[in-house]
Amino acid sequence: MTKNKLMQIALELATKGGIQTFPNPNVGAVVFKDGKIIGQGYHRFFGDKHAEIHALNEAGAEAEGSTLVVTLEPCSHFGKTPPCVDAIIKSKVKKVIVGIVDPNPLVSGEGIKKLKEAGIEVEIGVLKERLQKFYSDYSKRFSRKKSFVVLKYAMTLDGKISTVSGDARWISSDKSRDWIHKFRTEFDGILVGVNTVIKDNPILTSHGKGKNPVRIILDNNLEIPLKAQVLNDDLPTVIICSSGSQRKIDKIKRLNKIVLQIKSDNEFIPFKKIIEELRKISIFSILIEGGGLTAWQALKDEIVDEIISIVAPKIIGGKHAVTPVEGEGFIRMSDAIKTKILEFKKIGDDIFIRSKVIK
Repeated sequence: MTKNKLMQIALELATKGGIQTFPNPNVGAVVFKDGKIIGQGYHRFFGDKHAEIHALNEAGAEAEGSTLVVTLEPCSHFGKTPPCVDAIIKSKVKKVIVGIVDPNPLVSGEGIKKLKEAGIEVEIGVLKERLQKFYSDYSKRFSRKKSFVVLKYAMTLDGKISTVSGDARWISSDKSRDWIHKFRTEFDGILVGVNTVIKDNPILTSHGKGKNPVRIILDNNLEIPLKAQVLNDDLPTVIICSSGSQRKIDKIKRLNKIVLQIKSDNEFIPFKKIIEELRKISIFSILIEGGGLTAWQALKDEIVDEIISIVAPKIIGGKHAVTPVEGEGFIRMSDAIKTKILEFKKIGDDIFIRSKVIK
């Protein structure tokens, strides 16, 4: 069987992942030895083992002395899973045929370099043009040197996002909510604080309007209820915490969700550190949807690029009703975060305002 045919099979395997692998790329791999395929695999969903691992696991001990064919360069860094390169070296394959070099700067060339240093023969560029086209959307995402972060909220005319009792359904109109659901499809991730999950139990999807972003829950002390909707479906979810019991972490991982532990001495994990860690798992654009404390921390840490405000023609009052941005706030007006309005329009009965944060 020719290397082109083997790569074609790997590519066909890669397509099986569909949109379930987003924001990771679709990858396929086959293990070939003595004239036959002895292992094959593909990346099935975000957070799953990578294609190479599935293929090597299927091949078992027979992988020694074989050829591994993979559509995209094997990873060499710790992300959601350990580096694939380490497992490939441990399997004692003789040769690795790579379709194209990974455009991700965390990987690009490093995986190949590590394989060669281990004495494994590496060939690059089989079905190169087809694979470059296949990975074109994935490649484009790395042209952005900086993550793009948008803060979005819906509020009443008197600046509230819920009543004094916590009732927030619904502030905005059906048309506005439809617009937001479509808007979510433009982002790699959608982020909320754990209090929003505890209070509202949202599903945080595009509601059938397109691809679903990865759901990201900021949960310092791992307080998320195990019955939360975001933990009990097949959609990708990342929980970011700085502490929490290993037992609960293991339970969440068994639900095929990802737990990112980021150590912090502060009450809140610095947002710049969060953004840095999310980039490592291919999340480059983020829509922050609440709550008020999360919004404040994001603005205070200067990671927000734009703000989407949807203002409904309603007044609910209440000294203790929640506002879009909470936290300790600034003492002096001169310290206020300044924005420039970029767009202003009506959506149904609501007013839509898009503004850029001036940094």
